[in-house]
Amino acid sequence: MSDTILIIDDEAAIRESLAGILLDEGFTPLTAASAEDGLQLLDEKDIRLILLDIWMPGMDGLEALKLIKQRFTLPVIMISGHGTIETAVQATRSGAYDFIEKPLSYDRTILSIRKGLQLAQLERDNQLLRENGPAAVNITGASPLIARLRQQIERVAPTDAWVLIRGGHGTGKELVAQTIHRHSLRAKHPMVAVNCAAIPDELIESELFGHVKGAFTGATDNKKGKFDQANGSTLFLDEIGDMSLKSQAKVLRILQEQTFERVGGSKTIEVDVRVLAATNKNLEEEIEQGTFRADLFYRLNVVPIEVPDLADRHEDIPLLVADFVNQFSRKGIGWKQFSIEALELLQRHHWPGNVRELRNLVERLVIMTPGDEVHAEDVALFLGNAPLQPPLSQPVDPVYRHLSFKDARRRFETDYLLAKLEENEGNISKTAEQIGMERSHLHKKVKALGIAAK
Repeated sequence: MSDTILIIDDEAAIRESLAGILLDEGFTPLTAASAEDGLQLLDEKDIRLILLDIWMPGMDGLEALKLIKQRFTLPVIMISGHGTIETAVQATRSGAYDFIEKPLSYDRTILSIRKGLQLAQLERDNQLLRENGPAAVNITGASPLIARLRQQIERVAPTDAWVLIRGGHGTGKELVAQTIHRHSLRAKHPMVAVNCAAIPDELIESELFGHVKGAFTGATDNKKGKFDQANGSTLFLDEIGDMSLKSQAKVLRILQEQTFERVGGSKTIEVDVRVLAATNKNLEEEIEQGTFRADLFYRLNVVPIEVPDLADRHEDIPLLVADFVNQFSRKGIGWKQFSIEALELLQRHHWPGNVRELRNLVERLVIMTPGDEVHAEDVALFLGNAPLQPPLSQPVDPVYRHLSFKDARRRFETDYLLAKLEENEGNISKTAEQIGMERSHLHKKVKALGIAAK
């Protein structure tokens, strides 16, 4: 879908010639003969950049520029046949992206338009990154279940297939979605996430599709929805199973057609969005009970991926603990060594809250445990009377039982770094960044441990 450029100029010849050039360059031009007409088009259309003449009857370009900048976050390129340095400075101070004198150099104009659009896209991406939180970490673990999960992600990520991610609370469904997006062809733009359970029915349309000014009480300006923001990227619908039937019906059409109208608007907007959805519910049972639409389920369930519970992959707990400790260390929370006995006790817990519960407990132990090492009694204190599985017949690696602390630590570091290097295809720089270690330090460490790396 091409970017729409609005040309506001009182000279018909300028409007027509610019529109022709823009069409040839693959853009969609819109024209207005006055600032007033241009402002009305901005309320009605999805404009990405404006070419704005300064000297026009009625409202001039500088006055229009101030109004545009108050209401929209769009790059504006000023054009004028009577330009002065003072005028150019005034336009720039008022928020203009560029100032081009007439007669226009079309090469320079197209170059300025492309750079302005790139800057605007970068600003939108940065805003989405701020709204969607910090970058995702990699999926940690060396168990067969996690190896299978990684294989599924590797296969589906480069495609545009829709994915339904299923798993319990706290298993890391959003992390799986972020990983799929990060390895997809859409990764140059941020993934847009929506928590379906957190949006009231009366706001679902506005949140997903956006609205136009005056559509309802409080709609004082145009607003783009999540589908708009995710155009060309990935939309993650989290907790899709908690969406009401009314909201499901509203979402189904856009998922099928990839077109919609904003609330209060009449223009049909087309988007190119890859959809990933997640749920902790058994949607087949929800369909039988009449609380989830079967047609929506089949539309989303193109490629199903199951995220395992932590209780089914206890062997990954030492790697997860090491990962969390490194994350907390980078945040300045502190660093702790976990004894073999402490790790064994963590492996005996049932973890109803899955990885999220483990992460919270590790953070609590790092903060509250005195000294540099967390012992089994520290873990027992914080677990309280939580039920435990029968004692493990052996630790993660049987050799640990017969090693000194120093040798056990060396063995664990070797296993941990081997797993991390495998995740990053042996790349030292990527692995160092992931685990929060200086590259030179990691290089020395793998050399000292006798680990082969790229």
